[in-house]
Amino acid sequence: MAKICITGANGFLGSWLVRHLTQKSHEVRVIARPTSDLSELEGTKYELVHGDILDPESLRKAFFAQDSVFHLAGLVAYKAKDREKMEAVNVRGTENVLAACEAQKVRRLLHTSSVVAVGAGFLPTEILNEDSAYNVGHLNLGYFETKRKAELKVVEWVKAGRGDAVIVNPATVYGPGDAKKGSRKVQLKVAHGTLPFYPGGGVNIVGVDACVEGMIAAWEKGRTGERYILAGENLLIRDVFRMIAESAGVAAPKYKLPTGLLRSLGGFGDLLADWGLSSPISSETVWTSTLYHWFDSSKAQRELGFTPGSARVAIEKSVKWIKENGL
Repeated sequence: MAKICITGANGFLGSWLVRHLTQKSHEVRVIARPTSDLSELEGTKYELVHGDILDPESLRKAFFAQDSVFHLAGLVAYKAKDREKMEAVNVRGTENVLAACEAQKVRRLLHTSSVVAVGAGFLPTEILNEDSAYNVGHLNLGYFETKRKAELKVVEWVKAGRGDAVIVNPATVYGPGDAKKGSRKVQLKVAHGTLPFYPGGGVNIVGVDACVEGMIAAWEKGRTGERYILAGENLLIRDVFRMIAESAGVAAPKYKLPTGLLRSLGGFGDLLADWGLSSPISSETVWTSTLYHWFDSSKAQRELGFTPGSARVAIEKSVKWIKENGL
């Protein structure tokens, strides 16, 4: 049994992590802002400490007497106006977590990065692993860049001998409750049967239970300073949308949006943002939706015993939750 502090525990993935850790008899401490919505944690057992990853002193207090820290807190955004905030939360927040772990002599840090820090493919033949060269830097995508910077901070910290950490890079996580995420608005429209179009590109889907078990396995037996991709099945977005629609009993989107048209719309969205007007689309959202986010989790399977599970089952659980919760 270990004492574990979690940042970002009140999010979708974090709440499932709390459930799994407490089921394994670990003592969980959650750090959250006083204004944070903790509804995702209902029915779980944890100690609450108020704090913020941008407040170094609050982190030091939260990490006091903790064996390990699981760092999940972060900001996902795809618009240029959010870049500064992502730099603060994703990069400086991680630096603060590292400093607090060092100050409190935390035995091990599990840093939750993302597959975006690994890169993405421009063709369906590109399937990336932990050793792939980061190949999207020229696109200057804010979420990708800040998650990569944060991960590199962890690697540098370990190499400098300042502490022990292991990194996980989850793919797109599906499961009960994921529809609450702001990034799942399009998937909800697919489940409603109201979206006629789909973009090109591909995504990798992993079920939330498999992902969380992979995270715990990385914490337990992952090699210091190593990254582990927690990925499941590589699918075209067209096929993901079809699975969602089939699970919901509605018609799947029929028409593919030409990538060139999407990129023109993204550029127009950027222009509107420059004029102070809101737009649901940007160059960053377009690039993100048209790249091939396809990955190989062989390393995690080999070293951690990670079992990816079925993408269809994960999607079916997600849609079942959507139906049961009136969404």
